[in-house]
Amino acid sequence: MARLKCIISYDGSLFSGFQIQPKKRTVQGEMEKALTKMHKGTPIRIQASGRTDTGVHSKGQTVHFDSAYDIPTTNWKQALNTLLPGDLYVWEVGIVSDTFHARYDVVEKEYRYYIWNEKEIDVFKRNYAYQFPYTLNVTAMQEACRYLEGEHDFTTFSSAKATTKGSKKRTLYQAVCEQNGNEIVFIFRGSGFLYNMVRIIVGVMLDIGQERRKPSDIVELLAKKDRQMVGETVPPQGLYLVAVKYK
Repeated sequence: MARLKCIISYDGSLFSGFQIQPKKRTVQGEMEKALTKMHKGTPIRIQASGRTDTGVHSKGQTVHFDSAYDIPTTNWKQALNTLLPGDLYVWEVGIVSDTFHARYDVVEKEYRYYIWNEKEIDVFKRNYAYQFPYTLNVTAMQEACRYLEGEHDFTTFSSAKATTKGSKKRTLYQAVCEQNGNEIVFIFRGSGFLYNMVRIIVGVMLDIGQERRKPSDIVELLAKKDRQMVGETVPPQGLYLVAVKYK
């Protein structure tokens, strides 16, 4: 029995999230369907670095699974990509230790959130960025990002529906806001992320960008540990899981 690690990317537009659900098209469902076909009907379960919601994209999701097959890794990649749909692609397959776990061994994740800051709707970007037509003070958002870096309790920036037990403390190694023409991207690298954390943070950043809040308000919001202190969660289509790092 070998344990294999796959790095996959997917366009989340037509998936009902990552996690398998009855009668819904999911990333896990498509991966397991392909693996089961390869194993002549024997069900194969995969474990991921984490779940992504409906509409969220990934450029570097990591999964692992166990197989009794002894196949060169290049053949694994080719076979899986032959069976998978066009909006899900395996970039890399490698053999790892049987103690490796795609979720529990994560040391860092990187998420990016894309804003298309333009009054006119671009139909070709609507599934891949959050179209936000209002004027934004990018300098203020860049300043606000600095208050998020380091270890904090991110309860205020976690969905009230979160099922995470235990500490809500997480460490953000990097939080930045970059602008390239009409495109604004938020980059977050951290030890881990709570449910909807990035999308809630971006919502607050847009309030700061519209000068409804001050950059320094982040300090008070973190201290309050209260989700009701901040506004709505921004839509999923601007969010990308870019990379997952391991020990």
